[in-house]
Amino acid sequence: MRVLCAFPEAMPSSNSRPPSCLAPVALFLALLLHLSLSSQAGDRRPLPVDRAPGLKEKTLILLDVSTKNPVRTVNENFLSLQLDPSIIHDGWLDFLSSKRLVTLARGLSPAFLRFGGKRTDFLQFQNLRNPAKSRGGPGPDYYLKNYEDDIVRSDVALDKQKGCKIAQHPDVMLELQREKAAQMHLVLLKEQFSNTYSNLILTEPNNYRTMHGRAVNGSQLGKDYIQLKSLLQPIRIYSRASLYGPNIGRPRKNVIALLDGFMKVAGSTVDAVTWQHCYIDGRVVKVMDFLKTRLLDTLSDQIRKIQKVVNTYTPGKKIWLEGVVTTSAGGTNNLSDSYAAGFLWLNTLGMLANQGIDVVIRHSFFDHGYNHLVDQNFNPLPDYWLSLLYKRLIGPKVLAVHVAGLQRKPRPGRVIRDKLRIYAHCTNHHNHNYVRGSITLFIINLHRSRKKIKLAGTLRDKLVHQYLLQPYGQEGLKSKSVQLNGQPLVMVDDGTLPELKPRPLRAGRTLVIPPVTMGFYVVKNVNALACRYR
Repeated sequence: MRVLCAFPEAMPSSNSRPPSCLAPVALFLALLLHLSLSSQAGDRRPLPVDRAPGLKEKTLILLDVSTKNPVRTVNENFLSLQLDPSIIHDGWLDFLSSKRLVTLARGLSPAFLRFGGKRTDFLQFQNLRNPAKSRGGPGPDYYLKNYEDDIVRSDVALDKQKGCKIAQHPDVMLELQREKAAQMHLVLLKEQFSNTYSNLILTEPNNYRTMHGRAVNGSQLGKDYIQLKSLLQPIRIYSRASLYGPNIGRPRKNVIALLDGFMKVAGSTVDAVTWQHCYIDGRVVKVMDFLKTRLLDTLSDQIRKIQKVVNTYTPGKKIWLEGVVTTSAGGTNNLSDSYAAGFLWLNTLGMLANQGIDVVIRHSFFDHGYNHLVDQNFNPLPDYWLSLLYKRLIGPKVLAVHVAGLQRKPRPGRVIRDKLRIYAHCTNHHNHNYVRGSITLFIINLHRSRKKIKLAGTLRDKLVHQYLLQPYGQEGLKSKSVQLNGQPLVMVDDGTLPELKPRPLRAGRTLVIPPVTMGFYVVKNVNALACRYR
């Protein structure tokens, strides 16, 4: 605290000072003593400060974006999806014929679809009725026919169960699918908690050490990939197939050693290097965990570790995050599937694209547990709506963001972690509502207060469309429903997706970001050079 005192130019001597002057001095000394004792007692509350009339606290944040060249360009299918083989457990292939599920999946296209997960270890391909005639065993057409037969048999079984052509009754079909989804959910949870599976075959290399007591050598794994590539090339349908791996887990010491050995031997064999990431141990999770900036930043360090190894052997090789979940062990009910979990998901998308990761595959689209985008009742969860807006508005070109009035100088030994996170991309050129050259910002505000952002430079005085996502209902951050610009987001009665209507903002208006929210902001007609061409 700084105390400023004003004294007259000429002071009388101490002998001539009137006794009445001692009162203010005594009062001042008493105040200092009180403040000293309060400080020693741990009282750190700030004292009220009288501000001069007309002096306003600095609240504006100035934001500009570099529009000449993109800093990164990611894959057109950057946000992709995963399906776990659990959906075909006990012949439940009719999930894939759900009109509602197909509509939700189509909303997130274009995307890669990864078919994998724990249940992959228990898949068996057997059909003795129609043995393949091709040399070397069954070919892909044989297995495709098998798959189609299974779907037909599943549909016929459902028809017999209800005694009618249920395909002509979408509502009945949906109820049956939901019923089977609930059954599947219970069966898979029982397997998960009992840790008892049939035909157990471990395939993830980094899990061997903890689950099987043995380690896999990265160099040997690389040689296996090379052999696999050589086996695929003579087969016409697989001769140009892409190969991805080694799909490692968190890049700790042993895993990094495995990746190093693999890249040294087979780095040029794979089309992209893959790994997986899990933010939180699912056993103990609180809603406020999803708002911790330290947690949001854990991914950045993992990216750097992976990139360092990859660039040592194959500079410029594409890297995919082939599986990302908020919490492990299937997630946590009422948290992993809530609005709060969206902060991790949206920040993941922004951070990965900013640091040059080519593709991220969300685990999973529809599955048991709570990390999915669509629940067992075929209803989209908050992360689905986030993903849908991302797909509609965000293009593959990443732009540099310049911010003034946000950064603070950290004290020695202290790291300043941003609670306001801003990312910028060229607007998706497939979105015909916006002309080429438009820019989309997506902003995460983890502060408990609103933030004001003034668009500057190339963004100044441009029209803006706001897509603000907030929780809907009384559960707050734990809500499984969201509202867009104040209107709840739900599927239309006919099973189609709702129209995502923006809120137009006046040109030059300051963006006011509500506390603990996330949203997308399309800055129209910027005519950004980086965004005018594909």
